[in-house]
Amino acid sequence: MEIWLNPACSKCRSAAQILDDEGAQYTVRKYLEDPPDAGELREVLARLGLEPWDITRTQEAEAKELGLKDWERSDAARERWIAALAAHPRLIQRPIITADDGSALVGRTEEAVREVVTRTGDA
Repeated sequence: MEIWLNPACSKCRSAAQILDDEGAQYTVRKYLEDPPDAGELREVLARLGLEPWDITRTQEAEAKELGLKDWERSDAARERWIAALAAHPRLIQRPIITADDGSALVGRTEEAVREVVTRTGDA
């Protein structure tokens, strides 16, 4: 299991603490220091079953500078969104947890984080 996190984010710290409390085996990826490339983002999006705009932090200053709220949300615009996330990793919703069973989730809630541990039996 891997968790993409920003150590300054309280949701990320909480998710890591839950994983620790559950005894889960995982690696940490500080995605602002080691940002995912477009290919990795496509893979994670497929695992999440989401589109890039679904994991974009549209309230960030960078999002406003790019004018993301006005970007089209369609198959035709998908690669533009992925390129923006790869170039501006701060825009990626966090934490993202990828499990060894091929699943992934955005661990914004305690329940979601515990569910991935239970589902994967990684504790």
